[in-house]
Amino acid sequence: MINVIEDKRNEFKMKLTDDFEKEVIAFLNTEGGNLFIGIDDKGNITNNIKNIDLLQRTIKDRIKDNIRPSTLGLFDVVVNEKNNQKYIQIIIARGNERPYYINGMGMTPDSCFIRIGSSIQSMNMEMILNLFSKRTRNNLKNIKSPNQDLEFKTLKIYYQEKGYEVNNNFLRKLDFYTDDNKYNYIAYLLADNNNISIQFAKYRGNDVNNLIENEDYGFCSLLKATDNILNKLKVENKTYTKIEAPTRKEIKMFNYDAIKELVTNALVHNDWCNGYSPKFEMFDNKLVISSNGGIQEGVTQQEFLEGFSNPRNPELMRIFRDLNFVEQLGTGIQRVLKIYPKDIFEFYPNHIRVTINFELNIFEKETDFIIPSELNEIQSSIMKLIKDNPNITQSQLSVLLGVTIKTISRNFQFLINNNYIKRVGANKNGYWIIVK
Repeated sequence: MINVIEDKRNEFKMKLTDDFEKEVIAFLNTEGGNLFIGIDDKGNITNNIKNIDLLQRTIKDRIKDNIRPSTLGLFDVVVNEKNNQKYIQIIIARGNERPYYINGMGMTPDSCFIRIGSSIQSMNMEMILNLFSKRTRNNLKNIKSPNQDLEFKTLKIYYQEKGYEVNNNFLRKLDFYTDDNKYNYIAYLLADNNNISIQFAKYRGNDVNNLIENEDYGFCSLLKATDNILNKLKVENKTYTKIEAPTRKEIKMFNYDAIKELVTNALVHNDWCNGYSPKFEMFDNKLVISSNGGIQEGVTQQEFLEGFSNPRNPELMRIFRDLNFVEQLGTGIQRVLKIYPKDIFEFYPNHIRVTINFELNIFEKETDFIIPSELNEIQSSIMKLIKDNPNITQSQLSVLLGVTIKTISRNFQFLINNNYIKRVGANKNGYWIIVK
């Protein structure tokens, strides 16, 4: 038995049925949810799926081919396993171009469905017209690219490296064209060159008064920009060591996997229609990520934090998921919240801000001592002993550490030259201090 019950967000099916598309449409037109194949009404795994890979492909094809408007980026098909029994979970997001309907039948009560509790119901024409009047027309696939002379070498390389076939129909499958066959804004964001600025600012201290670095990772494919930002954060994510004899404890400034989720979420779900990019700011004690657009319409703060998916830019989401920048729908925020508390998120009408405080608080006690991980064992020990005794001599260090004076002198000089330690006062009456 799986740990899910049938309700307004979860539906069980023992097998793939003829009314499968109706079930998916109902989720798309309501609040999204999960459709499980291979599960009976009581939540038991039936284990009657013979060729699960073929079934997975069939499900994807039926959703893509039989439902309109485009569902790209709005669903995931996942094979789960429990007690050596496999079943399929179809994760469906709330669509942003409602009403969705069966391809070839148009927006009629026979083709449009919503979910009421744990059942589906046909929509009447009043409901259909009301949803259609609210349909998001200002989405990226309907906005023409400001530049129609676009190239996609970077995008094609990313796809080829993941084993995808890149043929003449490649860009059309990614929904890169408007109805009048022009490149749209999705294409513009993922082209080799664009005019999108994506800035990474670094400050000394804990406020914006002392800017020490300002890099722009934009003006290229959004995929490359994402990689560049993530690589920058890898470099900045220093490892610190706390020495508590006889052990050393190493810890990173922040959890990189969680930060990767937050960075990609900011870029994928940003409201690019308003012309503003996400902003990344790094201080001595925190990383701040700001994205534009706020929470998508129809999703509460609580639902957002619980992982209910309503992607603002489903076409971008699909591409980032194809290339393993993000995993399945609705799981990113949940993974982040396993590491960090909910209050890292601040919600505003027009943007979301995430603040990650660095993991340095455990070193703040006077008895604790931070040592950068790039130092070797002898250099680390020298700094620890200087911390305990600022008047210690090189001869004493040689005896305590069991190495030659020459070895102590060489490592001492490295620490001095690289501004880790500093001498205060004369050689005879002075003492050593830790600089960093």
